[in-house]
Amino acid sequence: MKTIGIVGLGLIGGSFARAYKASDSEFTIYAADKDTTTLSFARLMGAVDGELTPETLKECDCVLVCLHTALSCQWLEENAKYIPASCLVIDCCGIKTRICETGFRLAKQYGFEYAGGHPMAGTHRWGFKNSSANMYRGASFVVVPRVFDDVNLLERIKSYVMPAGFGRIAVTTAERHDRLIAFTSQLAHVVSNAYVKSPTAREHSGFSAGSYRDLTRVAWLNPTMWADLFLENSGNLLFEIDQIIAELQKYRDAIAAHDEKKLWDLLEEGRVRKEEVDG
Repeated sequence: MKTIGIVGLGLIGGSFARAYKASDSEFTIYAADKDTTTLSFARLMGAVDGELTPETLKECDCVLVCLHTALSCQWLEENAKYIPASCLVIDCCGIKTRICETGFRLAKQYGFEYAGGHPMAGTHRWGFKNSSANMYRGASFVVVPRVFDDVNLLERIKSYVMPAGFGRIAVTTAERHDRLIAFTSQLAHVVSNAYVKSPTAREHSGFSAGSYRDLTRVAWLNPTMWADLFLENSGNLLFEIDQIIAELQKYRDAIAAHDEKKLWDLLEEGRVRKEEVDG
């Protein structure tokens, strides 16, 4: 029996709680959420066994902090003194540099183990009501560990991550994570959100299929959460936005000039690049 603490019962934390309870392993789950109604509902449905407090925190083998970065840092600052030295703390923030600096500093000060984490799964909806026991099935979990050559540490992290359904872990630094996530996730949300603002979007019914659905799915986002993430990772995200603007300008110029050869070359370049990066 392992005891897990979950801070924040939104989409991410709620899905962890449900996944642990649906797994083959036995877990006791303590959770904290600012919305007492959400916490009560989670307990009523059996996803949570009790409230995460300074006292129950002392019983935890692992704590998952599933809040926005600023709130995650605040929670760690306020509760680090209650975390036992035997505990592993993993945050689940979408940007890693700031939270990892805070987590590693406090872990060293108070003696517990800390690792940055990012579950590479989610939906365009949010909140505990949209959480799922299956959301992480087969997904990757990105880990920023204290050290990269400690096999025992990585196995310890896996022992708490994999029962939630993840298919693999990817180990990296906080800086590399933030640079890559600006491209793989944040830019996609910016483009999707901007794309759907075309006045033509109001007329799409009956004329749209998979391409439209794929490109607009993440336009339906949580503005508060994503604004925080974009601004926290602004340098990396601005680089990617500038890159795509420059590429779009090439397509526009070729179309405006009716330059079929140039347009073909651009399209072929993109097709080949997709084959290269995705096999």
